Amino acid sequence: MRTQYPRTRHLPWSPGASADDLRVTDLAGLRGREVVVTEKLDGENTTLYSDGLHARSLDSAHHPSRTWVKALQARIGHAIPEGWRVCGENMYARHSIAYDTLESYFYGFSVWDAAGRCLDWDRTVAFLRGLGIPVPRVLWRGVFDERALRALRLDPGRQEGYVVRVVAGFGAEEFGQRVAKWVRAGHVRTDTHWMHAAVVENGLGAGAVLWAVRSGAPVDAAALDAALGLPGEGDPQAADRFDPAAWSGDERLTGVLAALLHKGQRARLAARLADVVGMPLARRVVDLVGLNPALHRPYPDKDRRAGLVRLSYAADLGLLHAVARATAGTDQAREQVEWSALHVEDIGGMDEGALREAFAELPADAAVRCRAEAREAYAQGRIGGVDEAVAATWRWRSGAFPQLIQMVGPAGSGKSTFARGLSGVDAYVSLDDLREARGARADQRANQEVLREGLDRLDRALAAGGTVVWDATSLNKQQRSVVHAIAHRRDALTTHAVVLVDEDELIRRNARREHPVPPEVLTAQLRRFGPPYPGDAHRTWYIGTSGTVEEEV
Repeated sequence: MRTQYPRTRHLPWSPGASADDLRVTDLAGLRGREVVVTEKLDGENTTLYSDGLHARSLDSAHHPSRTWVKALQARIGHAIPEGWRVCGENMYARHSIAYDTLESYFYGFSVWDAAGRCLDWDRTVAFLRGLGIPVPRVLWRGVFDERALRALRLDPGRQEGYVVRVVAGFGAEEFGQRVAKWVRAGHVRTDTHWMHAAVVENGLGAGAVLWAVRSGAPVDAAALDAALGLPGEGDPQAADRFDPAAWSGDERLTGVLAALLHKGQRARLAARLADVVGMPLARRVVDLVGLNPALHRPYPDKDRRAGLVRLSYAADLGLLHAVARATAGTDQAREQVEWSALHVEDIGGMDEGALREAFAELPADAAVRCRAEAREAYAQGRIGGVDEAVAATWRWRSGAFPQLIQMVGPAGSGKSTFARGLSGVDAYVSLDDLREARGARADQRANQEVLREGLDRLDRALAAGGTVVWDATSLNKQQRSVVHAIAHRRDALTTHAVVLVDEDELIRRNARREHPVPPEVLTAQLRRFGPPYPGDAHRTWYIGTSGTVEEEV
C-alpha cells in the first residue's frame, strides 16, 4: 500500500509560512519531550518501498531527476521490510539552493513500519545507515526548548530551514503534534519551477563515494583512495575480489576498505580513517587489516575454536573471512581461509545482548569485568553460555578489585593530557616523570632502571587498591605485556587507553611541546606502533584527535 507523506506544519516563528500553509497552534506535543533538530534540505520529498517509490504525489510521473533515486531503490529495496517505507529527500536536481558537497543524492529522515508507526530517531538512523542512506545534519538535540530553537542561526543563502521532531517513535495520527518545521522567508527563489527547467545536478562531496559503497554501488577504488586522503595506496584488485553480496551499510564499507587498504600500517590507517569515517568504523577496518593475515596461515586445529572465539571479540568472523579471501595471495592461503570458515560454523557464540542483561544491575566497572571474564571463559571452553557466565564470575561481582588504566600511543599524542584529566585516580606512574626526577626527562640511557622503578611503583599501587594510571608509550604487545603481568597478579581490571592521532598532527604537536622528542625518535615510534586489539584488555578506550574517548569496546 502506498502512503502519501503528510504535510509538515510550520512552527509559530517560521517566517516562510504562506497563507495556505499549516501552522502549529499548540506546542504541547513537543514540550517536555526530547527532540532532534535536523537541517531541512531543499529537495523533492520521496518515499521508498521494497517494491518501488514515489514523490509526494502517489501517481508522480517520470522525471529525469528521479533516475538516480530509482537506481538506489533497486539496490536497497530488498532490505526494506514489506509494508515499511523510507521517507526522505531526493537531492539530485537543484531547486532554489545549490549544493556542492552532498553526501548522497538521497537523505532519509523517517522510517515507518508496517503498523504505520514512525521509528524513534536512533533506530531510524541505524536502519538508514544499514541501507547506506545518510540523514540530514543534526543541528540540536535535547529536551524541547523554544528559546534554544529560536536562537538557532542558519545561513538563508545555503540552508532552507530546519525540522524538529520528537526523538521517540509515534503513530501516523500524531504526526501533526510531533513534527514541525522552520523555513526561511521567501524560500522559493527561482522564477521557473525546477521541474519545468533543464535538470541541473547538485554537487557531491568527496565523502559521497563512502555512502555509495554502503548502499551497494560498484566500488570505485581510486575515488575511495582520494576520499580517504590515501591516493594510490590502496589495492584495487583486492577490493574487487571482496565479495560484498552478504553485506550492506557500514559492514559493506568496512569490508571493502579493509580489503583495499590491507597492505597499510594499522596505527597510521586508524588515525587517518578516524578523521574521515569516525573512530568506530576506522577501528573496525584496521582490526580487519591486522587480523585477516592470520587466517592465511596453518593453525593447530585443537586450538582453533578458542582462537576463533577470541577473534570474534575483535571482528565479525564472517567479514573477517571475506576480507581474508580477498587478500589471500596463494592457493595455500585460500585453502587455509576456507578450512577456517568451516570451523566458524561450529563455534556458535555467546548472546551479547543476554550477557549484558545478565550483569546490567552491577556497577559499571564490575559489569565490564564480569563480561570480559565470561568471554574468556567461553573461549577456553570452561562455560557454555550466559547462564554459566553468572556463576563463573561471582568473585568480581562486588567490584572489589584494583584498576589499571594503561595509556598507549606515541610521544606527543596527548596521553598525559588525557590521563591527567581523569577523575578518581589514586596513583599515577609516568616514566617521563621518573626520568625527570633522575635529572633529564629525555635521557634514555637508564631506561631499564626507570622501567624497573616504574613497575615496582605500579605493583605497590595496585596492591593498595584503587585506580592506577600507567603513562608510557606502550607501543607494542611486548611492552604492554610486562605491565599486564603485574595487573594480572594483582587481579586488576585492565583498560587500554589507545590514542590515535594522524602523523602530520603528531609532528605539529611535537614541535610545540615543552619537551619535544627528536624527529627520528618519533618516526621510529610510529614505525613500531602496533595498537592493541579489543580483547587484549578487559576494556579498550579509543581516543582521537579530540582528546576524548570516541569509542569504548
